[in-house]
Amino acid sequence: MRFPDLCTDLSNGVIELDAEESTTALRAIIGAIGEVSPDELTEGARRLLPAVRQVSLGNGGQLAQVTAGLVEAGADPFVLFDALVDRVTAGLEQAARFPALAEKSGALSEPESQEEVDDLLRQVARVAVEAGLSADEAGGVVQAWFTVEDWIPALLLPLQQKRVRQSFADDPARRDRLVVAALAMSEYAESAPWLLGLLQVIDDVPVLVVHRDSGRAYRLTVSGVAENFQLNTLLAATLIGDPADGLIPGERPEQEWVDAATDGEELQPEGGIVARFDLVSADGAPTWPEGQLADIPVVDGYRVLVLDTPRFERSWNTGRVYPLMRPEVVLERILPESEAAAWMQRIKPAKRDLLGG
Repeated sequence: MRFPDLCTDLSNGVIELDAEESTTALRAIIGAIGEVSPDELTEGARRLLPAVRQVSLGNGGQLAQVTAGLVEAGADPFVLFDALVDRVTAGLEQAARFPALAEKSGALSEPESQEEVDDLLRQVARVAVEAGLSADEAGGVVQAWFTVEDWIPALLLPLQQKRVRQSFADDPARRDRLVVAALAMSEYAESAPWLLGLLQVIDDVPVLVVHRDSGRAYRLTVSGVAENFQLNTLLAATLIGDPADGLIPGERPEQEWVDAATDGEELQPEGGIVARFDLVSADGAPTWPEGQLADIPVVDGYRVLVLDTPRFERSWNTGRVYPLMRPEVVLERILPESEAAAWMQRIKPAKRDLLGG
């Protein structure tokens, strides 16, 4: 049987709640996925679209995980992306209503049997009216609370691709709604902070970097960097070099560190990664290592970073937190001395009383 036909069988089985057909198709898909061409993977994803749109959150966890596998194997991520965004957003919004209902009803533990499910629904339904919800809406909230986590990985895979992240530019309100929903569930769903982190990655960002000790300045473009730990390594790899070439003197990061921060298989190099700079904003405030490029203030159209000599050795273990997201840090221009001097006049002394990156 052709791979797309297996996906049709899975879609039909999920929609019809046919466990036997779904299980048979699912096993066949998992066994074949590594041997299928991108075109067949994409067609398979298209065949799954009706089920992704129609299945309840509680019955669609395995289906969502299959979609992630198709994208990782090479399927066009856009075939299912819009439908998955809609399902995950709505699911997170529903789930975020559960804590308040559960607190009033005392129903917090995950049910382990149909009897416990029914009991939980009865408890939550009793307080749902006070919150303006019907019994059916209360049931949807309960289902989302316990199952939306299974759907989130279906977005974590495609969002590691730059072109997918950029697609939100056509509908920023859609992205903003998903951000708010992920933020509301970040305290409760383990995968929600990972989703939120990807949604906060910005691409094709003009960055102005000033090296305080040398007075040199650089114009870069940055994409796909998840946090300032990773940015620290990539800036060092890009800008430390021969001063005769206009670069910053110093000890370049180890190649293993750079590989871990870009596309290497080993994400945690032995011995960890050591900072080559303290990163400071133009106003002198430190940038938090766990923070992101989006947190750095904009000055005249640039995210402005000041590189200082580290006050003490700072190290971390992981080169990048999203294994499939490929960062881009491109040196566009070394500023001439006059421009660099003008930027040096604008930056503030580092605020040494604060800890940061």
